[in-house]
Amino acid sequence: MKKNAKISAVAGWVPDYVLTNHELANMVDTSDEWITTRTGINERRILKDPSKGTSDMAANAISALLEKANISADQIDLIICATVTPDMLFPSTACLIANKIGANNAFGFDLSAACSAFLFALDCGAKYITSGIYKRVVVVGADKMSSIVDYTDRKTCVIFGDGAGAVLLEPDQESGIIDSILKVDGSGGGYLKMIAGGSLNPASQETVANRQHYIYQDGKTVFKFAVTNMADVSEEIMQKNGLKGEDVAWLVPHQANLRIIDATAKRVNIDAKKVMINIDRYGNTTAATIPLCLADWEDKLKKNDKLILAAFGGGFTWGAIYLKWAY
Repeated sequence: MKKNAKISAVAGWVPDYVLTNHELANMVDTSDEWITTRTGINERRILKDPSKGTSDMAANAISALLEKANISADQIDLIICATVTPDMLFPSTACLIANKIGANNAFGFDLSAACSAFLFALDCGAKYITSGIYKRVVVVGADKMSSIVDYTDRKTCVIFGDGAGAVLLEPDQESGIIDSILKVDGSGGGYLKMIAGGSLNPASQETVANRQHYIYQDGKTVFKFAVTNMADVSEEIMQKNGLKGEDVAWLVPHQANLRIIDATAKRVNIDAKKVMINIDRYGNTTAATIPLCLADWEDKLKKNDKLILAAFGGGFTWGAIYLKWAY
C-alpha cells in the first residue's frame, strides 16, 4: 500500500516586538495608507535581541511543536530548516537548532529557496518519510528578515517581518501530501537578491559602504512574475488532480502581497473565505509564512480537508503542494 507523509502537528513562533506602519512612517517616507493599500500589511514582528538569530526562532517553534505532538527531541530523525537568513554560512542553522532543542539523534540541513523554501523543504522531507528511511521529520521555515532589510529603503522595509513555523511529518496510509509541482528559473535572479555576502561578492569595506548586504528588489517585475506563476502553478496542480475550487477546503498562499494572494484565489475559483491570510499581522516572513498560516488556522482544519499550498520567491522559485489534512 502506498505510504504518504502526513503533517501530524504544526506550531509557529513570532517575536514580541510589533513594528507598525505608523512607526515605519517615522523612519522612511511612507504612510499607513500607502503600505496597506499596496501590500495588505498593517504590522510585522521583529526580533530585537541582537544575540538571537534564526535558529532561536526555529528552536522555539519546534519546541512548541514537540509539546503538541507529545514527543521528545531525541525522537526526531531529521530537521530541515528552510531559510534565507541562516545564523551564519556554516555550520548550518539546522545543526544549531538540533543542539538547542536536544535533538541528539537527528541529522539536518538547510534549504535555501527564498519564499518557496518551505514548500521545497516540505516536499523533500516527505520523500524521506515515503521512502521508509525515517518516521519523524521536522520541517521548519524560519527567517530573521530584519537582519537583511535596509530600513532606509521604503520599497522593501515595509514588506518583511521575522518569524518561524514548523511541522512534523510522519507516515500515513490515507492523508498527507498527495502531489507537488516545484519550479525554478534562474533568469529571474537579478530582480530579487542580496548582492554581497557570497563567494561572488565577499564582504568588504566597499560592499558594506554600498549597502549590498541588504535585500534588493525590482518590485514591479517581481510582482508580475509572482502573480502569473503562483496562480499558474496552483491551477496546474488542481487540474492535475481533478480538483475544482469547491473541492478545496483551504488555499494556503505565501504571504508576499495581498494583491498576489487575491489574484491566485480568483484564478483557481477559490472563495476568499477559504484563503488563509495573516500578512496583515506578520508581513512577509519568507520561509515562515505558510507554516505560520497553518498554525494560525489549525483549529479550523478538519481531517481530510484538501489544501493547496502555493508560493513564489526569489530565484525565481515557485511551486504548489496538494495535501489532505490528517487530523
